[in-house]
Amino acid sequence: MTVIPEDELEFRFYRAGGPGGQNVNKVSTAVQMRFDVVNSPSLRDPVKQRLMKLAGSRLTLDGVILITAVRHRTQERNRADAIARLQEMVDQASIAPTYRVPTRPTRASKERRLDGKAKRSGIKSGRGRPEMD
Repeated sequence: MTVIPEDELEFRFYRAGGPGGQNVNKVSTAVQMRFDVVNSPSLRDPVKQRLMKLAGSRLTLDGVILITAVRHRTQERNRADAIARLQEMVDQASIAPTYRVPTRPTRASKERRLDGKAKRSGIKSGRGRPEMD
């Protein structure tokens, strides 16, 4: 698990919309967090590639991830929420995918499959109308 140091994160605070009454108009509680993936010294290259793929539309053309947090009514909780969401993405990108080695079916399994198909075919063909001789 790779932990991103806070000096690599850049925060901007602005006024959020939505519920909150007068508090919304007075206090800048929404957080926009920026994390420069391309120039981050704390991540290895394979993790960076997977993280940029995971980020999707949150990734800018410069390789910066933008995370906006407006769920909570306080700056501190929104800031912690944005960090937690980034950390979750980094944790997910840190897991290297396991590649499946393709295998071929054995002769016995092929024969079992064909025997099952023949048996099923016999059962189904017996369901039709009886033939008149």
